[in-house]
Amino acid sequence: MTGSLSEIWLTPTAAAPMRRVPSAMLLAGVGLEGDRYALGGGTWAQYPDLEKQLTLIDSGDVAAVARETGADLSPGDTRRNLVTTGLDLAALVGGWFAVGDALLFGMKRCPPCTHLERLTGVKLVKAMVHRGGINAAVFAGGPIREGDVVRAVSDEEAAERGAPAGADRPVPRAV
Repeated sequence: MTGSLSEIWLTPTAAAPMRRVPSAMLLAGVGLEGDRYALGGGTWAQYPDLEKQLTLIDSGDVAAVARETGADLSPGDTRRNLVTTGLDLAALVGGWFAVGDALLFGMKRCPPCTHLERLTGVKLVKAMVHRGGINAAVFAGGPIREGDVVRAVSDEEAAERGAPAGADRPVPRAV
C-alpha cells in the first residue's frame, strides 16, 4: 500500500492559522518540528504523547467534505499536518508506515470536532465523521518533503529500523 505526501502544514500556536511548507523535519517522539504539538502546545495537548505527535488526512477526503458542505475548504483548514493522496489512511491505524525515510505508527483515527467548526465557521463534523484522517506517532525521524512516498511498513522492517516490538509495541486506540 503506497501513496504520496502532497502537502505539509504546521502552526506554532494553538488555534493560529496553519502555514504550508514544502519540507519539514519529523522528530522521533515529538512530531513535526515547529508545530504546536511538538512545541508542547495545541488544543489537544493533554492527550497521550503518542496520539498527538502528528496528524494526516487524505486530499480526496478534504475535497469530498468541501463538496458536501459547500465550503471553500483547503487541506490546511482541517488543521492536519500531512496531506496524502492514493492511500487508505484508516488502514494504517495499528501498523507501521513510512513517510520518506521517517518511521511512524498509526495510533488512531482522528475524529472531527466542534473546535474545528468554530475555527472554520463551517459545519464539518458530520461530513468528516469517517474522513478526519489519523493520528500517528513518530518513531524514527527525518526530513520530509512534498512528493515523498508514503507506504506501509512490515513489522519486520520496522523492527530492523529499531521500532519497539512485542510487549513494547505501541497499542492503537479505537475512537
